[in-house]
Amino acid sequence: MSQFPAPIYAETVLGPNFEDAKKHFLDALIEIHYAHTRMLAAQGILTASEERLLLEALHGLDLEEIARARYDGSCEDLFFFIEGLLRRSCGDLAGKMHTARSRNDIDITLFRMAQRRQLLGLASAIAELRAVLLRLAARNLETVMPAHTHTQPAQPTTLAHYLCAAIEFLGRDSARIQAAFARVNLCPLGACAITTTGFPIDRHMTARLLGFEGLAENSYGAIASVDYFTESAASVAVAMVNLGKFVQDLLLWSTREFGFLRLSDAFVQCSSIMPQKRNPVSLEHARILASRALGEAQAVLLCAHNTPFGDINDSEDDLQPLVFTMFADALRSLRLLAGLLAAAEVDREHLERRAASDFLTVTELADSLVRHTGMSFREAHALVARAVEASGADDRPAAIAEVFLSQNPSLGLDQAFVERALDPRNFVRIRQAPGGPAPDVVAAALSRAGGEQQKIEEWIRSKQEMLDAARRENRASLG
Repeated sequence: MSQFPAPIYAETVLGPNFEDAKKHFLDALIEIHYAHTRMLAAQGILTASEERLLLEALHGLDLEEIARARYDGSCEDLFFFIEGLLRRSCGDLAGKMHTARSRNDIDITLFRMAQRRQLLGLASAIAELRAVLLRLAARNLETVMPAHTHTQPAQPTTLAHYLCAAIEFLGRDSARIQAAFARVNLCPLGACAITTTGFPIDRHMTARLLGFEGLAENSYGAIASVDYFTESAASVAVAMVNLGKFVQDLLLWSTREFGFLRLSDAFVQCSSIMPQKRNPVSLEHARILASRALGEAQAVLLCAHNTPFGDINDSEDDLQPLVFTMFADALRSLRLLAGLLAAAEVDREHLERRAASDFLTVTELADSLVRHTGMSFREAHALVARAVEASGADDRPAAIAEVFLSQNPSLGLDQAFVERALDPRNFVRIRQAPGGPAPDVVAAALSRAGGEQQKIEEWIRSKQEMLDAARRENRASLG
């Protein structure tokens, strides 16, 4: 008769899962033991003396010994390994700690406890990058630059206006993380295997001691539902798509051909053969790390797809480490990008020259004709297009004005009128509509974004303090 575990099972599943559990979930598991023991005593399911002995046994666990332990097949997993250590201290009483609970609700609880810390870390990294962009935008309210559509130069804007767009999507990323946190931070403990228990447990007490803000109430759903981590994966995926699009622009701006952005020497690497190279590889790392995190988020969703609505391993031991990897790579990308942008330099003069070239301001010439003459925009568009075509490669405002005036003498316009319409600073300044690039409009948007930043940072601090306070209460010294 074969003996558990089969060597290949231990090698491919139980051993790796044991290591993952020690790395990611040991602290949460011990917190759960404390909270559940205190609750059992409060409910009269354990006596005061039994509670004291069990808590002393928990206090006496040697975490370094546990960290050194290697899977040897003597138990199924870390849970039973810890229970074995507790039995050394208090004998069969250790088994009483498992009254009115299951590995099912323990596992989902510790998964949620670990994930909420990952969400707070990600929220902090998003806030850090957003703060860097807020400072950079505030310094560049008047920095005129070309905006692109379809990867081609389109119209003038300002660097602050461009960065405000990124600041806004980071704000939405933060809101998605906060929403995910709210649904992750619900306590499943007390669901037991899947139908709760006949013992008079207090689920609200254990939830409070573990820093949860409510219950994952339905016991079946508490065990079977996986949207607590799929929502987090979706939030990471959206954030990494946003980040990747931004990084792609920054890489183009760092090329010699664009020359808009110069990374600090601390963030570039040389070529082993070409002495002149300043390779912006830190941006490349930020891009691939974002892509990795996106791929990992997609893998999390794929693994959970078309699995039964019940207690299954497909969403547990083998999948949860991938959730950690997803968060880790997203965090690396965000932190790297914040660091390199904080030290980067912008070539303002070059940006302004480019904003005045490539006929980028001719939309405003057409708009000015509509305002001044009352003609339709379509008619004005045609007149300006004809002048652009006749100007050939000469995109200087003065040259365009001369061509336009020679083609349209009946309009009675002068050189100053046309050149003012073609000035990139005028183009930006008169675009006063909400969300536009006018410096005073962007300054107001940045002021609002700064207020939002304070709320984001306060939310992160409050949640961290909440979890820390619960931990202190849960680990309070025996009275």
